[in-house]
Amino acid sequence: MTEEQMMTMLRNMTDEADNALLTAALAYAGQEVLNRVYPYDTSVTVVPARYRVNQLNIAAYLLNKRGAEGQLVMSENGIYRSFESAAIPSSMFAGIVPFAGAIG
Repeated sequence: MTEEQMMTMLRNMTDEADNALLTAALAYAGQEVLNRVYPYDTSVTVVPARYRVNQLNIAAYLLNKRGAEGQLVMSENGIYRSFESAAIPSSMFAGIVPFAGAIG
């Protein structure tokens, strides 16, 4: 999936028109994915293709959660909201396998 395809999908998923905000969300989500994939290697700057869907979903989650950051429980008019964590839920990182290398 190309960067432009990800921007288009994120725009459609969030109904957000601000390209700067979409770019920032994708960049932040990408860094979070890289931190999980390469926990001890900060030189990698490109999210592997197999984890781009995770990056996209995390970016959409962050954008859709704006205004309710850190909310743990809310119940109003039959609507109940609770977040798994104040940051990115650990379930969004499911399937991401950290890269390990040998010390030589």
